[in-house]
Amino acid sequence: MPHKAVIFDLGGVVLGSPLHSIAGFEREKGIPEGFLNRVVRETGSEGPWARLERGDLDLDSFCTLFDEACTERGHLLPTAEVMAHIAQGGSPRPEMIQALRQLRRNGVITAALTNNWAHDGRDRHQLRPLFDHFIESSVVGMRKPEPAIYELTFAQLGVEPPEAIFLDDIGGNLKPARAMGVTTIKVVDGEQAVNELEGVLGLTLR
Repeated sequence: MPHKAVIFDLGGVVLGSPLHSIAGFEREKGIPEGFLNRVVRETGSEGPWARLERGDLDLDSFCTLFDEACTERGHLLPTAEVMAHIAQGGSPRPEMIQALRQLRRNGVITAALTNNWAHDGRDRHQLRPLFDHFIESSVVGMRKPEPAIYELTFAQLGVEPPEAIFLDDIGGNLKPARAMGVTTIKVVDGEQAVNELEGVLGLTLR
């Protein structure tokens, strides 16, 4: 079945990785490497981070709850500072911007599928013209890797899972899509991702 659509995560794919911003913050503050992501994992799908990305919490309420979760585990970030640090990072990757433009010129449907939060400090509007569809976890009330957000995405795009390619930098977000029949690309950097995407589609995207 030919591929009709390419779905992009934003941070870590089209934009620089928030994981790099978090790692830099941890180094700067003398916090053990990977501490924030460990708290996110341990608090799970009903924890503060997941609830923020689903739009269930505003940023202030999230910071209070996440500070408590971090303090219980031995370190105070504080959360408001790390969120500001994340918001300052994430510049667009030129090779990904060019690939998006080439995809649309070739009639391929483009979509953003991002876990985010309301008023996260980034101007998403500058990216919207690059996409036919723009799906935000904080708007739709569900988040990756919940299967329902992928099902919603396919419905909005009007494609079947085998007709889609999905790029994300987090393997756990790719796994449910791959189980549905989507072709997935784990993004390490922009150049690698574009090379793999060109190989799957048989198109030149630069």
